[in-house]
Amino acid sequence: MTLQQLKYIIALDNHRHFARAAEASLISQPGLTTQLKNLEEEIGIKIFDRSKVPMVPTKEGSEIIVRARKVLRESESIREFVIDRKNSLEGEIRIGVISTLSPYLVPSFIMAMQRIAPKVKMIITERPTGLLIRDLESGQIDVALMATPTGQSGLSEHSVFDEPFVAYLPNDQYPEEKVYTLKAEDKNRLLFLQYEFCYNAQLLDICNLKDEAVPDEKFSYEISSIETLKNLVRAGLGFAIIPQLSVQHETDGFVRPLQKPTPVRQISLVTTDTFSRQLLVEKMQQAILDCLPEELKLISADRKIRWNDSPYFAKKMEQFQ
Repeated sequence: MTLQQLKYIIALDNHRHFARAAEASLISQPGLTTQLKNLEEEIGIKIFDRSKVPMVPTKEGSEIIVRARKVLRESESIREFVIDRKNSLEGEIRIGVISTLSPYLVPSFIMAMQRIAPKVKMIITERPTGLLIRDLESGQIDVALMATPTGQSGLSEHSVFDEPFVAYLPNDQYPEEKVYTLKAEDKNRLLFLQYEFCYNAQLLDICNLKDEAVPDEKFSYEISSIETLKNLVRAGLGFAIIPQLSVQHETDGFVRPLQKPTPVRQISLVTTDTFSRQLLVEKMQQAILDCLPEELKLISADRKIRWNDSPYFAKKMEQFQ
């Protein structure tokens, strides 16, 4: 059994298709088939059920794949450790970013990292929180930029900044409001995001709503973009509570600060406990801080909003298990 064979079965698990896995692994399809056959014969266990379309891991194969991911993550950490000891900012880093932060920070973050660490190749993906945690644990990404705390064992959190939430209100319905205070009648007009369960759980906390229920909707929508939420507000179809970075360039009067104590979310770089490239994490923290407006660098948390212990979040995440 070799590390390369373990990489092949992980590619097969990721793609569930021989041709695509072979292409991703830079090997011919017959060569990949032979490597899998050799490994299965060596250990005496079928790893994949090829009779199903798409193919799926067998029960024993699923366990082997979990262990293979762990072995490869540990082997990669050795290389990362050596690079870090040499204080060398080079190589590849796979970064996942929550979708409620990515559009407003990633472009300037990329430019800052290109100045700070020009030899580092960044592969950036945008994901909901639950999938970022899954991808961290499975070794598909190295670092997640997300709201914390996660409450997950085996993960290390490196806090970067606290981001306040603000109200986004229709001008004609709230003309006199300088600071927004949530009213009971407003709760059923609050707009949520599809699949961003971390963000939704934060809204439930901010609005003191029951964790197990999102307010009834007067219309059905399945969106995952804060920009779409803002357009719904502009159309008079509700109101939103959104992170401050998403409105930093707004000048049209829809934004109101929330009543103190101001709710904030903690934004952190999250890695597994075995991730050893601490110098790179420090440089990423520096790059993010360089991108922030000055007022965000001075924020001290008034009311830190949690999501990881929300029954709503736990229930929604069951579909990804």
